[in-house]
Amino acid sequence: MKGLPNLSALWETAISIIPLTAILAALQIFILKKPLHNVRDFIIGFILSVLGLHLFLKGTTMSLIPLGDSVGRNFVIIEKKWIILVIGFVIGYAATLVEPGLKALALEVEELSQGAIPHMVLIHGVAVGFGCGMTIGLLKILLNLPYIKVLVPLLLIVILLSFFAPEPFGAIAFDAASATTGPVNIPINMALAVGLASVIKGVDPLISGFGIVGLTSIGSMISVMILGILTKI
Repeated sequence: MKGLPNLSALWETAISIIPLTAILAALQIFILKKPLHNVRDFIIGFILSVLGLHLFLKGTTMSLIPLGDSVGRNFVIIEKKWIILVIGFVIGYAATLVEPGLKALALEVEELSQGAIPHMVLIHGVAVGFGCGMTIGLLKILLNLPYIKVLVPLLLIVILLSFFAPEPFGAIAFDAASATTGPVNIPINMALAVGLASVIKGVDPLISGFGIVGLTSIGSMISVMILGILTKI
């Protein structure tokens, strides 16, 4: 009986993947009239994807989210607030370096640009922007600033830079922003922000604790566009 909750959670993960898999397989077989090249590998891959996603979600719930929340709640013992901002930048920067989606994007960009945009340069550029966005998000929480007062200036900067950033950096910036919102960054950064907001007097964690993922994405966009302008210069 103890294993029933785990089996139930595993089944919930499976039914979230089954529809997409079924649609793609149906398109391949019935619409495009193409066979599945290796049915055995397809079935094994599907099983591994279900198990992998289930284990990742379970592990995140047990480790990253509680750890991020605990760190955020204990930030208040640091008297010098600028240290909190530095720590936030380091966490955002380091977490971005291991995002699998960003690595895949950077390698694709390097290949299509024939090495003109090295993948490590793009990854570190995005990581710097993400760390800056994380810093701005934590500063917003510490000062209890309205979200709109932080968001609007950043969006104006994005619009302004889009006029000067050479192609394809404008398009890459948008993709890089989405690539940073992956399985490593979201659990850590969101839990960190909510944890910090929940222990600051006069700050509503529901209002101030969320939105930091969006700010980090905008920070990544800005850094990629600036990188494009610097390469042009």
